[in-house]
Amino acid sequence: MASTTLDAGLRPASPSGKTFLGHPRGLATLFMSEMWERFSYYGMRALLVLYMTASVAEGGLGMKAAVAAAVYSVYTAMVYLLALPGGWIADRFLGARKTVAVGGSIIMIGHFLLAIPAGVSFFVGLAFIAIGSGLLKANISTMVGHLYDGPNDPRRDGGFTIFYMGINLGAFAAPLVIGTVGQSVNWHLGFALAGVGMALGLGQFLLGTRHLSAKSDVVTSPISAAEKSAIFKKAGLWLAVATVFYAVVALTGHFTINWAIWPLSIAGIAIPVFVFAKVKRDKDLDETEQSRMSGYIWFFVAAAVFWMIYDQSGSTLSIFADENTASTLFGFNFPSTWFQSLNPLYIMALAPVFAWLWVALSRKGKNPSTTMKFAFGLLMIGASFLVMMMAMAAAAGGTKVTPLWLALVYLVQTVGELTLSPVGLSVTTKLAPAKYASQMMGVWFLAVTAGDCVAAIFQLVLGDKVVGSTGYFAVQGAMAIVAGIGLALYRKKVVKLMGDVH
Repeated sequence: MASTTLDAGLRPASPSGKTFLGHPRGLATLFMSEMWERFSYYGMRALLVLYMTASVAEGGLGMKAAVAAAVYSVYTAMVYLLALPGGWIADRFLGARKTVAVGGSIIMIGHFLLAIPAGVSFFVGLAFIAIGSGLLKANISTMVGHLYDGPNDPRRDGGFTIFYMGINLGAFAAPLVIGTVGQSVNWHLGFALAGVGMALGLGQFLLGTRHLSAKSDVVTSPISAAEKSAIFKKAGLWLAVATVFYAVVALTGHFTINWAIWPLSIAGIAIPVFVFAKVKRDKDLDETEQSRMSGYIWFFVAAAVFWMIYDQSGSTLSIFADENTASTLFGFNFPSTWFQSLNPLYIMALAPVFAWLWVALSRKGKNPSTTMKFAFGLLMIGASFLVMMMAMAAAAGGTKVTPLWLALVYLVQTVGELTLSPVGLSVTTKLAPAKYASQMMGVWFLAVTAGDCVAAIFQLVLGDKVVGSTGYFAVQGAMAIVAGIGLALYRKKVVKLMGDVH
């Protein structure tokens, strides 16, 4: 049973005394649980847009490409948006351990709902996976930190490195296994295989739970009965209003998928604006903290632009891989879903190189500033879509282009990711006001939500004739490059706003 008292934290993190690669035994449990969860998530994601755009005769949903891409963008946005309430539920209601177990169970149910060949179960399944991912994603990384004796434990950084290796191993294997089964055998069998993956991850978590730190049981800020009653009443009211509204829309025959995509997209953009407005109006923050937050907004907007393009790897790039790219290289045939394994493969290969590079440059006094690293990330993500523009032009007239085009695109995107994403996590912790220290990581994830929601709106407005076209890639690539140049030109202003944070 989970404990809501701090004295539960007196239990050692590894009661058996065994270690995992020199780390607490619980790291193996979290490593395997996250690996299987990422296996299920990225395997399903590799199939998602292809299934939605496949014709009914082929067993798919027969959606237009632009609508399918918008559904994908909103779904990805909701996974990151729901990480905020996921962290809150752990802090106020269940504790991290119980929240992860509940989240994993909901994800598993969602994948098995996708395995049912029915339109309704498909969208309900997506909702389940998004909700479950929000609960799990917000807390499993926190549980890794609980295994160590405070932030100064010398094993801590190495533990997180091993943990994130599990993420990329799962992400790498998923398209090769689930993608092949879903694309070559049966879509719903692929989705079921993702459910099996999550079941394995959940089983690993429950079996190894005794090796986790008791800190993961603690409800750090238990909610009072009065607060709980007020929240349930308010949530019930809004749920009732939404249910009645959509019931009326459906019963009058006006419901389309746009009725779900548009409100969620607008909310995904409005919520970050609301959060920053709330922080900027907070009179408890001193002048230095307000200045730092003004500087942070620059990084947030830059990150939103980055993720707007980057997260299309599973939508517009996936469609390009399926329709415009040859599935043979050096005489070897493979499904188009295999392209989704390139990013985690590149990350595993290049992350140690970049970690070494920053240290080496720092020793020479030449380590680029955070602002310049963000600017470079934007330039890279923009360049990747300019490469896509050329690949799309080469595919004109129905020509199947070489897979090396997409291999190059994913390589450029990964280089951009490695200069922006880890640095963004670091600068978030550095610039966060003391009052919002524990909430700012959730705010950082909102950059993904905002970027994906902007992409969804673009895709809905532009439609099939434009989405995935040469111009589509060219305009977004140019936007990111202009944003990168602008950030570089204004770097002195941003650095000044950051104060003594470098």
